[in-house]
Amino acid sequence: MRATYLGDHRFDDRWPDASAAAIEKSHAGDLAVLQTLKTIPTSQLTGEDPLNKELFRRMYQGSIDAYDWGLQYLPVTQRGGVQTAAELAELIQFSTVKDYTNWLARMDTIGTFVDQTIVLMREGMRRGLVQPKVIMQRVPDQIAKQVVKDPTASPFYAPFRKMPDSIPAADRERLQAAARESITRNVVPAYERFHEFFVNEYLPACRDSVGVWDTPGGDAWYQKRIAWFTTTDLTADQIHEIGLKEVARIRGEMQRIIEQVGFTGSFQDFLQYLRTDPKFRYTDPQQLLQAYMVMAKRIDPLLPQYFGRLPRMPYGVRPIPMESAPDTTTAYYQGPALDGTRAGYYYVNLYKPEERPIYEIPVLTIHEAVPGHHLQIALAQELGSLPKFRRDFEATAFVEGWALYSESLGEEMGFYKDPYDKFGQLTYEMWRAVRLVVDTGIHHKHWTREQAIQFFKENAAKTELDIVNEVDRYISWPGQALAYKIGQLKIRELRTTATATLGPDFDLRQFHDVVLGSGAVPLDVLEANVQRWLKERAAAAQPRP
Repeated sequence: MRATYLGDHRFDDRWPDASAAAIEKSHAGDLAVLQTLKTIPTSQLTGEDPLNKELFRRMYQGSIDAYDWGLQYLPVTQRGGVQTAAELAELIQFSTVKDYTNWLARMDTIGTFVDQTIVLMREGMRRGLVQPKVIMQRVPDQIAKQVVKDPTASPFYAPFRKMPDSIPAADRERLQAAARESITRNVVPAYERFHEFFVNEYLPACRDSVGVWDTPGGDAWYQKRIAWFTTTDLTADQIHEIGLKEVARIRGEMQRIIEQVGFTGSFQDFLQYLRTDPKFRYTDPQQLLQAYMVMAKRIDPLLPQYFGRLPRMPYGVRPIPMESAPDTTTAYYQGPALDGTRAGYYYVNLYKPEERPIYEIPVLTIHEAVPGHHLQIALAQELGSLPKFRRDFEATAFVEGWALYSESLGEEMGFYKDPYDKFGQLTYEMWRAVRLVVDTGIHHKHWTREQAIQFFKENAAKTELDIVNEVDRYISWPGQALAYKIGQLKIRELRTTATATLGPDFDLRQFHDVVLGSGAVPLDVLEANVQRWLKERAAAAQPRP
């Protein structure tokens, strides 16, 4: 599935082997890689290779840590799992008969993948590694969408509804008939089994608590998750305090906007006004989609003023599939295929458009598309001098920190001249500051879900639907939400240092090119890259004897 995502089509006809034996074999392979890596003397490596070795080690160590804790026994959350496997079709071009026969092969074997998932979840139940009940209550409806009487209504049938004219009519009819047969014979029975297991066995075994602390080894695992996602050695308590300080600072900026627009009520009154006034809403999902598309195209022409290098790969705007839209976030980004055969996509949530305020459109588009995720990820993929794993390296603090930093560039680009748009940007920054408090609150300080939702509502103008979905996301993904603000703060700090060091010689385009020039890297590596650039600039400025 990961290969399909990256545009490597060698495995498009199969699901991963999620059997216990295959997972054990993969883990043994990871351990062997680390042992082999130890035999390579770093002192003999040159150029990028010392860093390549270290990042390769971090990547494999992360997989080993996840196995040791038992992450494999939690293969399903409300945001994804085998119940949303059909969404993989979004990543495939479906231009040849082979593309369709590959998808049919996956449909034919979905039962094995579902049954292996059930075995993993039963082992998780035995070990006490289960998800919180409150988020798992969302999943039965997702599974039920796969249990259809009409096979053409199945999410798996979506690629067959509109097939390219380049495929002969006889082949189209044959493939469509095979798809209907496979859905009836394989897909629907598999999901009927999964639904029965989930409702009758798994859901009753889920825990009432929401923090990962209430799992075997959960406290130590959470600290490892903090290190993994932030690429720092910060503790949960330190991050909680950073979050509280950032919430207070941003709250002050928000208050100034409230005074600027002449609103006379309390802070909470203003948030309620933003959440409920119809002038901040579209009721038509197509109007909302159009607004996102227009904003994306307004940003694109300004990029050369801020970046010396821009990616060649374009991006598009797509609605989030309706099967998962009710249970996921406002938007997300899907990167291009590494081989250049599929563009990047900015996915936007059109479910309940009246819950999606228009003052969020500029900042959200900047974060998910450009100069945020698409610009950074597409550029990284085009760094042909780096090994492939570096062009798709998981360094969440860098990737999400860059996207959050980019939101502030929107002001420099002139996109927040309307005070409500500026409040939207502050709302998004507050959202990420709140995450520091809420994530550590839930998983370290034993907060309840209700405490987390209430803290969020008191400080951010997000709608209640978004807030509840966000909190449930943090519950199911411990530590990930910490990466955004920690990464953004480091990039802002490095820009401040560079500006002070270089004075009038500071060039923002060069700074951005340095930050993005090595792909996604841990924050300590990013800092070393910027410091090296500053030293080189200082040396170049010295008069020659």
